[in-house]
Amino acid sequence: MSLKEDIQKLKQEKNAIILAHYYVEGDVQDVADFVGDSFALAKKAKETDAQIIVFAGVRFMGESAKILNPDKKVLMPDMNADCPMAHMAVVSNIRKMRKEVDDLAVVCYVNSTAELKTLSDVCVTSSNAVKIVKNLPHKNIYFIPDQHLASFVKEQVPEKNVILNDGYCITHHRMSKEDVLKAKEKYPKALVLVHPECKKEVVELADYAGSTAGILQYATKSEHTEFIIGTEMGVLYELKRQNPNKKFHIMSDKLVCVNMKKVTLDKLYDVLLHEKNEIVLDEEVMVKAKKSMDAMLEMAKA
Repeated sequence: MSLKEDIQKLKQEKNAIILAHYYVEGDVQDVADFVGDSFALAKKAKETDAQIIVFAGVRFMGESAKILNPDKKVLMPDMNADCPMAHMAVVSNIRKMRKEVDDLAVVCYVNSTAELKTLSDVCVTSSNAVKIVKNLPHKNIYFIPDQHLASFVKEQVPEKNVILNDGYCITHHRMSKEDVLKAKEKYPKALVLVHPECKKEVVELADYAGSTAGILQYATKSEHTEFIIGTEMGVLYELKRQNPNKKFHIMSDKLVCVNMKKVTLDKLYDVLLHEKNEIVLDEEVMVKAKKSMDAMLEMAKA
């Protein structure tokens, strides 16, 4: 049997499900039961009946799955696959803001540690951040940890006072105005689709800015046949699979998340076989963090 077949067999034997983010390698996406962006994966983690969740992604995603499923075993193919942005908010700053700013909601991008989620009123993803911030009763919003998604939300919801934090995705942060212009010059007929984790100067030059799932949906529904993609290059696999007759160009070869690429088929098989690399969180942390994640799922549904 092939490695992919071995993984499928193990999944059945162990009542396991594999959830994979669009940014992991294509062969890993192939063996997943569900491939999605962070919001879709958070929902799927909560809905599953499987006893074991193998999360093909970075650590905060596995933590989120564990928070939503405290009685299930959540395994990570590589425990060193972490997201630097997930740590880019300071606990003391959050507490200080709560003391000094009236009518404040701490809004936490789901791309964050379990600890940061415990200090937040609601989590958001790039798919639902605008909707949730718009519907919060609070006037002041402290958005952690990503400054660029916060800036995007601030533009879309001008009636709120969105306070930015000094964090960013190291992959999307690499993109500049020059990268967009260079790509547009090379592919003049292509539409530019970018993730709101990119800098404002990049988003302003795009034809569309949205979540990974939003980019997929836009490209699939569009009558246009050529696109420049401004997000992690792993998404090209699904874009091409859904749209074999369309052309997709990555904006820059710098759009690689080295942490997502740590997830491989070999590691996935090994972790499922031996049931190792389990996400273990303090019970009190899980209870507190779950409140902000449940709030996200409820507000996104509303």
